[in-house]
Amino acid sequence: MSLSFITLSFLMGGVVIISNYLVQFPVNHYGLQDILTYGAFTYPIAFLITDLSNKFYGKIVARNIVYIGFFIGVSFSLFFSTNFSNLISVRIAIGSGTAFIIAQLLDVQIFDKLRNKKWFVAPLASSFIGSAVDTFLFFSISFYGTGVPWITLSLGDLVIKILVTLIMLIPFRLLIRNTKIVGY
Repeated sequence: MSLSFITLSFLMGGVVIISNYLVQFPVNHYGLQDILTYGAFTYPIAFLITDLSNKFYGKIVARNIVYIGFFIGVSFSLFFSTNFSNLISVRIAIGSGTAFIIAQLLDVQIFDKLRNKKWFVAPLASSFIGSAVDTFLFFSISFYGTGVPWITLSLGDLVIKILVTLIMLIPFRLLIRNTKIVGY
């Protein structure tokens, strides 16, 4: 295993842990508490990590980084932030893991299919679709039928994820332009 593989895997796990923690806190400014949580700002970094891994090392390595990030993120979230006597806490853990693995693996496949298009097409399309799938799965599994305004939270979350995805194109472009890896 290379140092970059290990680094990307742990970064992925760290993003999941931080995002799972931050999703518990609504943005209590400007009347956004029913529309947005802080997790929306950090989670799109996972798509950047997946897309960079896919661009530089291919879909198999990217998929393995997703699996390791999933294991790290979900394990830490389950053991350190899940209150097993609180059904919503358990549902958040299940929702997070389910949404993450499905959305990230979908991102890997879409990116791989679009990798030969203009530099921005693959990361933009794969991250946008992955974010939409992730958001719907996470919020519906975690909060459906609980009284939490999950539809408005998911819509607000998705808007921020899309904006952050657009911003993530900047480091993506800079890294693929300035990183010399054999074969790319």
